[in-house]
Amino acid sequence: MSAAKPQRAVSGSAADAPAQDLLSQDLLAEVHRLRRDLALAQERIAELEARADVDPLLDVLNRRGFERELTRSLAYFARYGTRAGLIFIDLDGFKPINDIYGHTAGDALLKAVAATLVSRVRASDVVARLGGDEFCVLMWNADEELVAAKAGDIETIIAQARIEFGGAQLSVGASAGGVALRAGITAADLIAEADRAMYARKKEKRA
Repeated sequence: MSAAKPQRAVSGSAADAPAQDLLSQDLLAEVHRLRRDLALAQERIAELEARADVDPLLDVLNRRGFERELTRSLAYFARYGTRAGLIFIDLDGFKPINDIYGHTAGDALLKAVAATLVSRVRASDVVARLGGDEFCVLMWNADEELVAAKAGDIETIIAQARIEFGGAQLSVGASAGGVALRAGITAADLIAEADRAMYARKKEKRA
């Protein structure tokens, strides 16, 4: 009687191959899922950061967003020497609208002013609400003379804007002052300069 042939031992690696393949597939699937979740989270963060720069009522830049945009613009201006200007706008007679008709009417009027500004500037220009009834417009390809002319035009078009509220026709005036961009100044200081130019204009109108 012949001796039984010894059985060949099955290596552990060969026996475990199917399990290892499944584990690798699970790991790859988990990596893909985590990457997808990370990409979605990054998109959401970018969206929230962008919205943090936008006025939620008027859908134009707020002060934070405008100062960031102006800082970038000043860096571009310093490097390339293009012409640009800043117009600061303060509404005249806005507080009585809020006092008499309420904040709903005031908000509607602010929306009308913002829409008017956006519709009357170029696509390259930037409109922002700094807070309350104060607005700014950043103008590109504009020298000091053009900025001054545009400030006067803005006063006119805002005064012509009307809304109907509770059977009444509501409107406000505006005072606008402009300055040209220049190198070696911060965004905050340039806004302050334009603010002073606006108050000089307001004082001139009252004289």
